[in-house]
Amino acid sequence: MAKCANCGKTTTFGHNRSFSQRATNRKFKPNLQKTLVMEKGRAVHKVLCTKCIKAMAKSA
Repeated sequence: MAKCANCGKTTTFGHNRSFSQRATNRKFKPNLQKTLVMEKGRAVHKVLCTKCIKAMAKSA
């Protein structure tokens, strides 16, 4: 399943709205990337959303 390993962000649901305001279902998927993260002195592969990657880069 599409899920961020850090914040737990997952797919959310909403509606497409046409000109006539007819609602059809749609998905909003998080922007997930496979990254290499240092955790307790070891390099670990994780799937993170881009917001988490950006926040980790700022704190490091």
